[in-house]
Amino acid sequence: MTLREIEKSSKRRRTILSNDDESITNLTKVSLIIAKHLFSKQKYKENNVVFSPLSLQVVLSIIAAGSKGPTQQQLLKFLRFESMDHLNSFFSNLLSVMLKEATPSRRPCHYFLEEEDQDATVVSITNGVWVEQTISLRPSFKQIVSSKYKATLSSVDFKNK
Repeated sequence: MTLREIEKSSKRRRTILSNDDESITNLTKVSLIIAKHLFSKQKYKENNVVFSPLSLQVVLSIIAAGSKGPTQQQLLKFLRFESMDHLNSFFSNLLSVMLKEATPSRRPCHYFLEEEDQDATVVSITNGVWVEQTISLRPSFKQIVSSKYKATLSSVDFKNK
């Protein structure tokens, strides 16, 4: 990748996310709330723990997208978003940028690595939702999960397995 391509990609990434500085700040605040709560538990104070606050927020956002009424409002409040449209749009943009950077053919996130480290493993994310097969989901929810959250939906037999 040329320096020009890297700069162009970096500029595009900043443009997509800088239009939503408040949401980025709130994402960080919620991540810290989750981490503080998790690490306040005695069993985690004495062990090494790895977790992804972003993945937890994506899951909570997907749950919010599938809920209504007070449940949805509580999730929006916790995640610090005003509306489902804003929440869905924000995560769609964020995940698009992150997943694009993780593809082997386009690695703008490697521009800050030393040349010998550019073949290092790239951390990527994936999200999925497993739903009891007897539960029917709205087509609009399925579309939001796949298009906005880049996640897969799977029907599973939880009762017999």
